[in-house]
Amino acid sequence: MTSSTYIDKAAIVATLRSRGLHARADWVDRELPDLVDTYRNAALLRNLDIDPAAMAPSHPGTAAE
Repeated sequence: MTSSTYIDKAAIVATLRSRGLHARADWVDRELPDLVDTYRNAALLRNLDIDPAAMAPSHPGTAAE
């Protein structure tokens, strides 16, 4: 089983906005959860040209446990 890594949606949105991709950033902000599972969303992140390894990982809160 593959272990998931999570990144903050806000970091993805900020990266897209810094590239001038405001419509994509708005879509990500509406559609993705606050913590984005990089394993489940790998294809989407590649499509957005987001490198999860270049972003600080986040960990899901204890509420999900």
